[in-house]
Amino acid sequence: MPDMLDCLIVGGGPAGLTAAIYLARFHLSIRVVDAGSSRASWIPCTRNHAGYPDGIAGKDLLQRMTSQAQKYGAKIECARVTRLERIQDGFEAEWGSGPERARTVLLATGVTNRRPPMDEDLHNQALARGLIRYCPICDGYEVTDKRVGVIGDDSHGVAEATFLRGFTADVTLVAPDSAHRKLGAQEWDRLDEYGIAAVDGPVSDVRLEQDEIVLVTAGGEHRFDSVYPALGSDIHSSLARMVGVDVAKDGCIAVDAHQRTSVPGVYAAGDVVKGLDQISHAMGEGGVAATTIRNDLAREKPLLR
Repeated sequence: MPDMLDCLIVGGGPAGLTAAIYLARFHLSIRVVDAGSSRASWIPCTRNHAGYPDGIAGKDLLQRMTSQAQKYGAKIECARVTRLERIQDGFEAEWGSGPERARTVLLATGVTNRRPPMDEDLHNQALARGLIRYCPICDGYEVTDKRVGVIGDDSHGVAEATFLRGFTADVTLVAPDSAHRKLGAQEWDRLDEYGIAAVDGPVSDVRLEQDEIVLVTAGGEHRFDSVYPALGSDIHSSLARMVGVDVAKDGCIAVDAHQRTSVPGVYAAGDVVKGLDQISHAMGEGGVAATTIRNDLAREKPLLR
């Protein structure tokens, strides 16, 4: 391994692994450091991914991508990067095995969905059984004509509920707290127009019963075939802030059309960048970022064999 990597990729989800495949095949020295928390790994079966007509589990897809990157020489380490700073001619990052220097850094650190109030094991069971879902773009088709609950009390919850109304007539918006106080007159009109019921919370408990998920509120129990928590996400942009990268108010990393951030040598791709949170989109950004990194490095010094 050279004294300084050509690129350090932080995050081993669809964006980071796509970039790793590209960069390894460009004959660049790279390392992927992955904390093992990609949202893709939660997906029991994605049927939107082209080339898999019967669907593929998120973990299986990530394993295939990991094997492909390693086939071309990518080094992948399971750890969490805790420090990133600028140094002369590049960057220094630190995780469990100590510091590593790199000429460029690709941040593909993703986001974490906020979960409803339930035990983690129960949540994971519900997720695996399709009783809890987080992406109506990915799996709205699977809830066609089923009873769907959306936990949310703001414009994001209303938007998710009205989107799902295109798949089923039985949609209920459930407030996570005591009432839908954050909704304005225009949002109430939209709910009425779409025929979406609104139920006050708080959601005090969530339980699974056979093929149903039950939300327990002060007003009683509500049973659904699937529930979508529309509670927002936590954006993993702390490393970007450490090196002075511009970050939007919502925490997403700002990039140009080629995935460059405001700091030369730092790039970002995937859900940590504002845009469509889809595997295919993240892969596309990973490919764009990798190609940009390769070309930017070549402008500094010819890449010759």
